[in-house]
Amino acid sequence: MTLDVLSPLAGSVVSLDDVPDPVFSGRLVGPGLAVDPARDPASPAEVTAAAPITGRVAKIHPHAFVITADDGRGVLVHLGLDTVGLGGAGFTVHCAEGARVSAGDPVVTWNPAGIEAGGLNPIVPIIALEADEAALALTAPGTAAAPGDALITWS
Repeated sequence: MTLDVLSPLAGSVVSLDDVPDPVFSGRLVGPGLAVDPARDPASPAEVTAAAPITGRVAKIHPHAFVITADDGRGVLVHLGLDTVGLGGAGFTVHCAEGARVSAGDPVVTWNPAGIEAGGLNPIVPIIALEADEAALALTAPGTAAAPGDALITWS
């Protein structure tokens, strides 16, 4: 059975090879891709990152979350690089660990332009945890993604 992993927010698709963090670019957490979020530094706006799949919230932190599908496959969404150091400042969490969510449900609201203005990279790695990269069909880098667009097909 295939699992479609949806874009949690609007932006441009980036290859993991181009994510400036060795943990993600080296696929130490797993394969996937990233989304460079749409933002306007002149008019910073909050963005709500949505659940990329239907399942349970396995882990939730202000800067990252994992949703696990009923079949056990998990997807990590990491909001920006090195954002754990913010201690949750600038992030609003909308659901609790263990909560059941549907793809597209709001999970965390944050401000990518504000993260960037603070000197951090707001890119959002989306990782298929414990996946074989050969089992993933990835959207091409440079593709414009809208919230809810299928980014990864996991077979």
